[in-house]
Amino acid sequence: MALIPRRPRFLTGKMPRELVGADDWHRRIAMLVSAILIGLAALLFAKLGDGAQAMFASLRHDYVYLPLVLTPLTFLLVSVLTRRFAREARGSGIPQVMAASRQPMGRIARALLSLRAALAKIVLTVVALLGGASVGREGPTVQLAGAIMVQVHRLFRLRVTPGVVIAGGAAGVAAAFNTPLAGIAFAIEELAVAYEQRVAILVMGAVMIAGLTAQGLAGDYIYFGELEGSLPITTVLVAAPLAGLLGGLLGGLFSRLFLMLRGPDGRWAALLDRRPMITALVCGIVVGLLIFVTDGDAAGTGYEPTTALLEGREGDFWFGPAKFFAALATSASGIPGGIFAPSLAAGAGFGQWLTPLFPSEQAGLIVLLGMAGYFTGVVRAPLTAVIILGEATGSSHVILPLFATALIGDWAGSMVCREKLYIVLARGFLPQQPREDRPD
Repeated sequence: MALIPRRPRFLTGKMPRELVGADDWHRRIAMLVSAILIGLAALLFAKLGDGAQAMFASLRHDYVYLPLVLTPLTFLLVSVLTRRFAREARGSGIPQVMAASRQPMGRIARALLSLRAALAKIVLTVVALLGGASVGREGPTVQLAGAIMVQVHRLFRLRVTPGVVIAGGAAGVAAAFNTPLAGIAFAIEELAVAYEQRVAILVMGAVMIAGLTAQGLAGDYIYFGELEGSLPITTVLVAAPLAGLLGGLLGGLFSRLFLMLRGPDGRWAALLDRRPMITALVCGIVVGLLIFVTDGDAAGTGYEPTTALLEGREGDFWFGPAKFFAALATSASGIPGGIFAPSLAAGAGFGQWLTPLFPSEQAGLIVLLGMAGYFTGVVRAPLTAVIILGEATGSSHVILPLFATALIGDWAGSMVCREKLYIVLARGFLPQQPREDRPD
């Protein structure tokens, strides 16, 4: 009897099981409600974070020595509160979502994506920004979005699948940056290690609804403002390799140092964990000093100096290294907060190093290439880097130079740090297994 090969599911006309069945409409409604709530929550978080940064900047302007005291004390306070009440909220938030997607119905996933952990993440990140910590809100928004998506599905008595968790995280990226395509790309590259077709519908639906909600209330803004101009091919052939190599190597160095300090098998991780309060205080002192000597540029997300560099204005050449070490010290402290925005800021600072080699009218686009190289070196997600920067600056006209820079940056970063940052950090939230049994 001849065997008749099974047709692929997408040729049978059948919808994936995740989207059909008796609870089909419940699942659709849950996705709609979740995505709207994610858009609203991301906007509220953005307002709170921006307000906290503005308050810190105002206080620092009136009291120039304040960061030397306030920043270390804030690090200490946030570290104590995190360890005492919400250990699941420490760090970026993206590794938590990646870990939860492995076993979304398990005990660990329930803790990582609980409303308690999500609310603690938001409050503690805002407090950290109020004290000048070099953190971003994009990673925490991903964990918040994942928690909202999961809790709404549980409220509707629906099974939580990996696709649900991934869709929530992707919607968080889209709402945080106002970059819908980047949310989808991030789901493919980072959140979903084994990406399946049925997840695509969940991701795209959640991303678009969350993005439309955010745009409807905040307007169709461009995160860093629109960049104009173009790069001639002669400039691209020189600038893309330089930005990719420089940014990728430095980004890979950041990831390697981060994993040594905070990775589950990091060389110094156990030492820092044994003295968490001292670690937080010392890291806060380092960040406070950097804020003081850089006249505030090392604090927070680095949005304002980054935007200035993208606009072609001159900046201080120490901005890149200052942001590099401020973000590293903040991450080493273990307090809640993301590294997306600080990495983009550091990349802009390093990209500025290359601007004297090219005509002044190309400075903003050269800085943009530096951001692509460094950010890719850190997170090792070139597609996400290109789409985030393309959407966040309205620079679709330089998409090919960005791709070239990101691919070179990904290779250069892998030469310095072989393992991908978020994948390693996610292992720290999963049950420990013998090292020889871990996947490469």
